[in-house]
Amino acid sequence: MATVPAHFVPDAGLLHPTEFALSRWGPDHLNGPAVVGVAAWALERDYGDDEFLPTRLTADLFKAARRVPTAVRTRLVRDGRRIRSSECDVLQGQDVVARATMVQYRRSAPPPGREWVPAAPFAPPTVTDSGAVYFIGSDDAGWDPAGAVHQNTSRKRVYHRTVDVVAGSAPSPFVRAVVAAEATSLVTNMGTRGIGYINGDLTVALSRLPVGEFVGVQADSHWCSDGISVGGATLFDDAGPFGIGMVTAVANPAAQIDFSTPGPVPAR
Repeated sequence: MATVPAHFVPDAGLLHPTEFALSRWGPDHLNGPAVVGVAAWALERDYGDDEFLPTRLTADLFKAARRVPTAVRTRLVRDGRRIRSSECDVLQGQDVVARATMVQYRRSAPPPGREWVPAAPFAPPTVTDSGAVYFIGSDDAGWDPAGAVHQNTSRKRVYHRTVDVVAGSAPSPFVRAVVAAEATSLVTNMGTRGIGYINGDLTVALSRLPVGEFVGVQADSHWCSDGISVGGATLFDDAGPFGIGMVTAVANPAAQIDFSTPGPVPAR
């Protein structure tokens, strides 16, 4: 087992999910941050380059990932002068449970002039815990780590210091941003009865990498019809906004997550 909290422990060429990777969707189902985090980890490990910024990661979550040995398989799709693209399959047995695409842009100087930027205030909670921290906030209830108090219809946010994705490998700024951005589903889809939409994807777009230990995610939009939901959020760090998250989701009332009932609370 990992000596510090981690979603996966490597052994004999495979990644073994820990209790920190579990979700509330099912007794052996993995949470979204673990799945998208391990894809981001593998893509950066194999194709990261300091001259390029990992500007977008899109992960398609094909089926429920479970607590079984997991593998990652990466490939370079395009290696251009200004744009690089790579893919990662997350495999359990013979099944591809998720596939992620990372797009990298070469860093350069900005063009002349000034552009419009929206006002994006974000007030983080006071944190004294030195370990992994996951706070949820809502306009109605303020900051509180207990999900049940935020089952309301007001705007929501999280503030987050992630555990390691793979034991023995501290999460990079890119991996921390991707793991935190998966909370876009939570901050946009949580309502008065909890969360009844399960996201089938995640897109993270970054203008820069985050600084500091914490990443905040604050809901910007949420639209739903006919059992389909789309939501977007802004990502924040100690210096201000730096990226966006976007998810699409489908209604899953049979496995509705009601935070007022007991269940595993995975470290994110």
